[in-house]
Amino acid sequence: MGITSFFKLVEIQTKVASIIPYLVGTVFALYKFDNFNMKSTILLFLSMIIFDMTVTAINNYVDYIKAIKKEGFGYEEHNAITKYGLKPKTVLGIIIVMLIVSSLLGILLFLNTNIIILLVGLVCFTIGIFYSFGPIPISRTPFGEIFSGVTMGFFITFLAIYIHIFDKGILNISIIDGNFELMINLKVIVSIFVISIPLIVGIANIMLANNICDMEDDFINRRFTLPIYIGKENALTIFKCLYYTGFVGISIGVILKVLPIVSLLTLLVFIPINKNIKSFYILQSKKDTFILAVKNFILLNVTYVFTIVLGILF
Repeated sequence: MGITSFFKLVEIQTKVASIIPYLVGTVFALYKFDNFNMKSTILLFLSMIIFDMTVTAINNYVDYIKAIKKEGFGYEEHNAITKYGLKPKTVLGIIIVMLIVSSLLGILLFLNTNIIILLVGLVCFTIGIFYSFGPIPISRTPFGEIFSGVTMGFFITFLAIYIHIFDKGILNISIIDGNFELMINLKVIVSIFVISIPLIVGIANIMLANNICDMEDDFINRRFTLPIYIGKENALTIFKCLYYTGFVGISIGVILKVLPIVSLLTLLVFIPINKNIKSFYILQSKKDTFILAVKNFILLNVTYVFTIVLGILF
């Protein structure tokens, strides 16, 4: 397997969906808590990005194995196994190696922090594996958008913050004299959720746009995704409303003084994002307009990261 086919298998261009929440969490930890742990930052990044590639590879592998029709609707182009003639056993071997490496890195991160990292990591790993694997993978149900949005948009952001403040009494679990104790600073957890809203909805919309574009193909291959259940028009309405929710989330964060007031500058990208929404309304194509969902996610959230950095500097 060459580097080109490997990058196609793991869809390297989509890894921005996990890198940006990681960046938001990292800069927010600096802005709000003035804390930074380099070792944990590196371990989290490597574990996260390798596991993200693993999940994508599993998704392509399972799609290939379960596909009833492996030609037409551009399937030969968007599935790396078909496009490059990869051997399923080779793909499975690569998946296993990546899963082991990301797991070991996650264990090292846990040893460098505390039990919360292990528990949240296990939740993310479980969702990631069953997103594409099992008798009924999550990606083949109407819940793919919710699980991908929350797992990547919230949990990655939470982990990217928590690794820097795990010893600050924000969230901890302990067993004292046989009694289980959970300590939680609800205000901080809610704050982290609020700043994660633009990420949650943006990632959910990447999945939703993908599923809208693939409706015909998915129906034939028995992938009963959200657009299949609610119809294209309703799915497009949700697509539009989710972006607007992201802007509302940032505004709430500023009002609650969780985010710097300069984060309101993110509202300036509303016009180009709304233009892309209208273009996607006109044509839903994997080849031509799906990329608009990715562009919107990057435009909104890179601007968002930049405003938090400005809050740190000024």
